[in-house]
Amino acid sequence: MDYAERLTVPLRWWVQGTMFVASLWLAVLAATPETVAWSVTAVAMAVLVALFVSYGRPRVSVDGTTFRAGRAHIPLELVGPATALDADGVRRQAGVDADARAYLLLRPYLKRGVRVDIADPADPTPYWLVSSRRPDALVSALEAGRTRQAAG
Repeated sequence: MDYAERLTVPLRWWVQGTMFVASLWLAVLAATPETVAWSVTAVAMAVLVALFVSYGRPRVSVDGTTFRAGRAHIPLELVGPATALDADGVRRQAGVDADARAYLLLRPYLKRGVRVDIADPADPTPYWLVSSRRPDALVSALEAGRTRQAAG
């Protein structure tokens, strides 16, 4: 594996979500019996955990032959140039400069990312825009993988 990261939800979301569930518990406790409040709180916490775990599940990786971003994957020989983007670059690529055909794997808590051009003429997707905590390392892994693929 040349590069791998999971786009996990940040700690501050977990803290805020837990505080929300605690507030819900307090509000329900004031209006209902204690067993109902604990039951509602347990369900709310289970829903919160399920949502955060599933939202933070996507994995971005580059191995010897394939680039993966979430459920999508593409052979490295079909990957074009990759560009590391800062927060403003990602915002522009996802906003005013966006192409509706692009594949997006963006998370609002990750401001930086990578634009990966697709070199397959049969693919209608012009590029992938992927959030990353380490965009420079992802670009380096993609370039190294492309170089190895070109060398044969």
